Amino acid sequence: MLGDVTQIPLLDFAIALFIGALVGIEREKKLEHEQGVGIGGIRTFILFAEVGAVGAWLSVQFKTPLIFAAVGAFVTATIIAGYLVHARARPDAFGLTTEVAALIVFLLGGTTIFGFRALSVALAIATSAVLAYKHQMHRAVGRIGREDLYAGLKLLIATFIILPVLPDKPVDPWGALNPHKMWLLVVLISGLSLVGYAASRWLGTRRGIPLAGLFGGLVSSTAVTLAFAKQSREEGGRPGQADALASGLFLAWAVMAGRVLVLAAVLNNALLGLLTAPMAALGLLAAGAALILYRRSMTTGPAESGSGVPLRNPFSLSSAAKFAALFAAVLLVVKLTETLFHGQGLYAVAALAGLTDVDPIVLSMAEFTGGGGDTWTAAVAVVVAACTNTISKCGLVLALGGPALKRHVLPWTAAILAATALAAAAA
Repeated sequence: MLGDVTQIPLLDFAIALFIGALVGIEREKKLEHEQGVGIGGIRTFILFAEVGAVGAWLSVQFKTPLIFAAVGAFVTATIIAGYLVHARARPDAFGLTTEVAALIVFLLGGTTIFGFRALSVALAIATSAVLAYKHQMHRAVGRIGREDLYAGLKLLIATFIILPVLPDKPVDPWGALNPHKMWLLVVLISGLSLVGYAASRWLGTRRGIPLAGLFGGLVSSTAVTLAFAKQSREEGGRPGQADALASGLFLAWAVMAGRVLVLAAVLNNALLGLLTAPMAALGLLAAGAALILYRRSMTTGPAESGSGVPLRNPFSLSSAAKFAALFAAVLLVVKLTETLFHGQGLYAVAALAGLTDVDPIVLSMAEFTGGGGDTWTAAVAVVVAACTNTISKCGLVLALGGPALKRHVLPWTAAILAATALAAAAA
């Protein structure tokens, strides 16, 4: 018995028809563009969805999946026949997109009746978007290099293959090294750097030195500083060039301060509260310097992008392993310092670690406070690392940069360090 007509899920049938129409509209436009060659348009896709819905409803009523399976086999045969006709009419237009879309619409029509309305509609919208944005997707894929593809795959390997098998417990006598937590933080840093690299590739570093500094800072503010310092010496200081280079450089420094706050927010809210004032002072003053110098570059002469920042994709398994080793070394030294000297040597460790990178000390201090360490000591250690990192980058400019860039960077660096120290003391 099919039951009372009042029990028929009319809303589900309506949703199924909507799904067919949604995908069918896009295919109808494709038929118009290709002069009517294809297995169907909006009406055909509505019927595919309706057949799926009716087949699923009959399977539910008679309590057997064989009806839906048999209808699915009939629909698949129909789609194959339509594809063969299409292939004979247009042998040069090889592709299965429309045919696969028709099969998906059939299945989504049935999925709606089986009780998954929200999932069916969401997948229908996603299907329509994939079909409609064909050219945009192809252009986006065309901009991905082989090295970028390999880097993305390696990041996925690091996240979904390596991370789950690492032990989630300390493996050293001092309880400092947790392989799972350490690798999770490595993935976090690598992902953040990869986002910055992708933004640089998408928008283009050659659209302007400040833009290159902004997005390059997500990858490495030290790399930006080194690249701009060399560029300032090699290009001889054209009008406005030193101002623009300094602007991009300070933007990268501001982004570094933002990275510290993001990591603190993710890892330890108590640490974030103490770091907000000094890191905001560093970041805002660096950003203010960048704005002033950028405006000056626009009045003194057009800034050329030159060779830009020579950034490569920042992620590789070897670099991730090196970062993990560095982080483990810093974490172990911090733990030993805490055990042997009761935290008195943390500032020296932070100063040394900050010469190359701030991220490891931020991560280790978050771990330090999570294990019961003093939050104030940890926050001061992070500020010390940020200041020594800023001094280190200023040193790169003084050693490798042109005279005009040095004149810009040195006084602003002194002001940034003073503002950071005052904000840290006030906090």
